[in-house]
Amino acid sequence: MQRATLLGLLSAVLFGLSAPFAKLLLPGTGPLLLAGLLYLGSGLGLVFVPRGNEAMLSHGDALPLAGVIVAGGVLGPVLLLFGLARLTAVSSSLLLNLEAPLTIALAVAFFGEHLGRVEALGALLVLAGAALLGIGPGSLGGDLPGALAIAAACACWALDNNLTQRLSLKDPAQLVRLKSLAAGSVNLLLGFASGARLPRWPLVLAALLLGALSYGASLLLHVRAARALGAARQAALFATAPFMGALAAVPILGESLRALDLLSGALLAVGAVVLVRARHGHRHGHAPLEHEHLHVHDAHHQHAHAVPAGSEPHSHPHAHAPLVHDHPHMPDAHHRHQH
Repeated sequence: MQRATLLGLLSAVLFGLSAPFAKLLLPGTGPLLLAGLLYLGSGLGLVFVPRGNEAMLSHGDALPLAGVIVAGGVLGPVLLLFGLARLTAVSSSLLLNLEAPLTIALAVAFFGEHLGRVEALGALLVLAGAALLGIGPGSLGGDLPGALAIAAACACWALDNNLTQRLSLKDPAQLVRLKSLAAGSVNLLLGFASGARLPRWPLVLAALLLGALSYGASLLLHVRAARALGAARQAALFATAPFMGALAAVPILGESLRALDLLSGALLAVGAVVLVRARHGHRHGHAPLEHEHLHVHDAHHQHAHAVPAGSEPHSHPHAHAPLVHDHPHMPDAHHRHQH
């Protein structure tokens, strides 16, 4: 669980770093083309990630995979751009903080996850810190269609986060690669349709490289963390990304931190520590289950077959017999039960 938490925070760091670097590239590319190149770089960069022993996506994963691609890779970015065109930057920043609470709400209400009181407090502190970071000088004005569009974009990404967690037992690189290539293609097509032209090759290569690191590697770590922590906890950890970007903007763009930013950082840090230190354990039962994913022969995977030395972890279709025991756990695929 600690390793998964570290992966989740590292995912937020990498994604947060994309903001100041993307700002340097934006004047020469434009928002649509830059978004397309970043996602395209993410997908192409993951082509070189070896599969290892991970389970591959199958026909049974087609529906949630389609939801991930359509909601997270197509509808979310398009709705965001529509909203950004009609709202102030301040309003947009504040509304974008809806993604984390909507992800948590869907995870708890519809996807069988559970947050204890301590964990809920940690998530609340992180969300409060993220909201403070978006507050700044300027008008909060805008129109209702623009606000609804950004709220709908956050709802799309919340659904994407929860469906991604459901698919996280399969090869994360394959999952993120498919989503990134789809999102990159759609944004590039929208950019060209709006009259944008491909920028100079040095800018194209820089955007692809940034996408491979701050999108591809970040999303890969994000899926691996959500696999163990669940969508709700990982959403709270990933909400620290804007503060990571604000810190990076100080040396990269020469910006300065406000007192409000430091307060935001303190809330984010305290909330993250609460989440990291929280422990959830009780006597619980496992119903019979058949699926395929990367595993070792731990207490949850006691099935008989020949295991060559050094072959664990490995992946194959396997069945779980009913089991009742007591240990610390997170809402992964094996621990979605009533409380």
